[in-house]
Amino acid sequence: MVLDTERYRNKVHGRPRFNMVPFIDILFTILIFLVVTTTFSGGAGEASGKPQISENTGPSEYYLIPVAGLRRVTVNGIDMSSHIKNSAVAVHTRVIDEGEIIIRPREGAIIITAPPDLPVDKAVKTPS
Repeated sequence: MVLDTERYRNKVHGRPRFNMVPFIDILFTILIFLVVTTTFSGGAGEASGKPQISENTGPSEYYLIPVAGLRRVTVNGIDMSSHIKNSAVAVHTRVIDEGEIIIRPREGAIIITAPPDLPVDKAVKTPS
């Protein structure tokens, strides 16, 4: 009887085969175990990314518009730059809804066109 050593050599030294199905099964089992056993709650001092509910939430009469290096605010052509505080100004909601706000960050200016029946002194105010 003749031994076929060439066939045996190709079988032993051929390309190894790797069965992916059991590997993926084990990988998903480990992943599910880690997800189920991990605690995802934040501590007392950690930020969770959720907004903090306070008394100031909800509709407001004025909204803050910050612009880096804000130097000039005009409402219907009238200079209201005295209302700037910390590079921001509070703008009335009717101006946002019915008027027009042009922000020019390179000039550090905000140009506001208020609705005709809204007084200029009520269109903006100093942020508190």
